[in-house]
Amino acid sequence: MILDDLQQIKSIDEEDMYGKIQGLPDQLLTSWNEGQQLPLPQEREIKQILIAGMGASAIGADLAAAYVAPTCPVPIFVLRDYDLPAWATGSQTLVIGCSYSGDTEETVSAFSQAQERGCSRIAISNGGKISEMARAANLPFWNLNHQGQSRTAIGLSFGYLLAIFYRLGLIEDPSQSLEETVAAMKAQEKTLLAEVPVVQNPAKRLAGQFFDRWVSVFGSGMMAPVARRWKGQISELAKAWAQFEFLPEADHNSLAGVINPPELLLSTMMLFLRAPSDHPRNFIREDLTRNAMMMEGMGTDMVYARGNSPLTHIWTALHFGDYVAYYLAISYEIDPTPVAMLEDFKAELEE
Repeated sequence: MILDDLQQIKSIDEEDMYGKIQGLPDQLLTSWNEGQQLPLPQEREIKQILIAGMGASAIGADLAAAYVAPTCPVPIFVLRDYDLPAWATGSQTLVIGCSYSGDTEETVSAFSQAQERGCSRIAISNGGKISEMARAANLPFWNLNHQGQSRTAIGLSFGYLLAIFYRLGLIEDPSQSLEETVAAMKAQEKTLLAEVPVVQNPAKRLAGQFFDRWVSVFGSGMMAPVARRWKGQISELAKAWAQFEFLPEADHNSLAGVINPPELLLSTMMLFLRAPSDHPRNFIREDLTRNAMMMEGMGTDMVYARGNSPLTHIWTALHFGDYVAYYLAISYEIDPTPVAMLEDFKAELEE
């Protein structure tokens, strides 16, 4: 069986995506600690925050925004586009340009507009145009200092953003929850490692359920951005089509689409992410939605986030999903690191 053949796994995973996934817990805690020392903008009376980013950088922002939303007194908006909204102006608007390469054209555009509008700004990147703009304007620049694909740096972007929110006085100190989260991730990981056989490895077994299926991942509350991360990892690691759905919204539209075409629906897999921190009504929705889909012959399953805090729920569910996407890539015998189609597309945009 390929998922239990360590030599074959290594031969497929030529750039060691496995090692990057293993390093995520420590990356999360390291970035938080580093963020306590990095520079902040002079303006501290921040009334609204906009985080400009794409791909993994934006998902890190989604996760941070969802986590702090219940207690943060200012709105946080994640922008995945070129142009700032009209309200993003003046020094009391903080615009955080988050781009792994520093050259993401949508993020560069938004960050440039923030300068024109006199917004407070912080740049988070690995270099590129974003860092050049920050240094030229004497702005705070937080260097990701990471080697690898942007999706392997999600712990860095999240930890940095959390540090910014804390140091601006917008949230309480999450240090204890972070330490508990890292410990929970590492405890869970013992059952997910490559040397753990399929019969004892829930990530390998779920990857098997995803194989040759159209996958949809459902999440509510803080699990919604985690569902988005699962979708992105399935697509980027396994080069497989996937989508994400948010509850309760999906029950107002997507649920009606479980009839046609019947042949395709029989090849689907609907996965529901559940956490103790979900709204109680969404527990009911998850069960009813899943039951309705099963009655139509669709494959379904549920993943339960582990831990005793919302932060731990987010990261144990996310880390588990990274392993599932990794083993799905191995099942398809495809290297989980390269994303040739994305790189080719970017090259065409530049022509």
